[in-house]
Amino acid sequence: DWTPSALLKSQFLIGIDNQRIINYENSYSTLQPYSNYQLTIPNDNVRLKVSGNYVLEIYNNYYELQFSRRFIVYKDVVKVGGTVKRSRDFNYLDKKQTVQFSINSAGFPWVNPKKEVKVAIIQNYQWSTTINNIVPQYTLGNQLVYKYDKETSYFGGNEFLNFDTSDLRAPTAAISRIEFMDVYHHYLFTNTYRYNTPYTYFPDINGDFVIRTLQGENVSREAEYTMVHFTLPYTNRIGLEEVYVYGKFNNYALNDENKMVYNDKTGNIEASLLLKQGFYNFKYVLKAADGTIQNSTVGGDFHFTENNYLILVYYRNFGDLYDGIIGV
Repeated sequence: DWTPSALLKSQFLIGIDNQRIINYENSYSTLQPYSNYQLTIPNDNVRLKVSGNYVLEIYNNYYELQFSRRFIVYKDVVKVGGTVKRSRDFNYLDKKQTVQFSINSAGFPWVNPKKEVKVAIIQNYQWSTTINNIVPQYTLGNQLVYKYDKETSYFGGNEFLNFDTSDLRAPTAAISRIEFMDVYHHYLFTNTYRYNTPYTYFPDINGDFVIRTLQGENVSREAEYTMVHFTLPYTNRIGLEEVYVYGKFNNYALNDENKMVYNDKTGNIEASLLLKQGFYNFKYVLKAADGTIQNSTVGGDFHFTENNYLILVYYRNFGDLYDGIIGV
């Protein structure tokens, strides 16, 4: 659950963690100047000693937090096998998927797995979707078996929408027009609501994005930044709820930058984001007054939808101060 452990820094880290990022390249011949920074862990200054959940924080010269990213370090000790099935819950037959899995201990010496082993299930690498506090239903030889239905079920959502700005000047299927001002502006076709239409399969990359450009060879320093314009018709179905466009490209964050704003001239809600050239997946989501996220209001939920599911296996031995990860 990402609660900080009671470990001392010296117990999980070797070296110095507060270090300047010195590996960077400045952009070359781009309309929008930028610098591309790279950091590899472990490196000459720092190494990690134990497996588990980690948070990387990036600060500017004034020690102001710019952003943070979660990552995991794991030991490949146990094997995890899983399947995704249609939910057996009669109320959600057409909307939900159930993740069922087993953990093969391969002789791992746990004594009381219901106490020592924890699991986390994550949909499309979006940490806010995590399901945890699930104990094995039973053991079968060396296997811990989790064949829940409701407890490990997810709304299927719909396939992600996408656009491709790899070619600055040529509109692709999702782009209606391109304009050049201070930078290139890519206007996407107005998207439609899919909650009341039949499910249609089209391949996506489950919310991910890939930086690429046809105007250069080194995407780290030759890809341009373009202004991408998103449009969705306003309907009474939205009401006063806040609508956001998000994906892995912004770490599934909901903030003012990706919040959609009503345009009284067009009757649409709109958002504009400065994004590096590439292929992007995205979705429209609603944020209710109580803070909950509603994925289905615009896109709908279908049990057919293809999603990625990540299963993390945590182990805490008696007396340990942290949960290590022993399988994925």
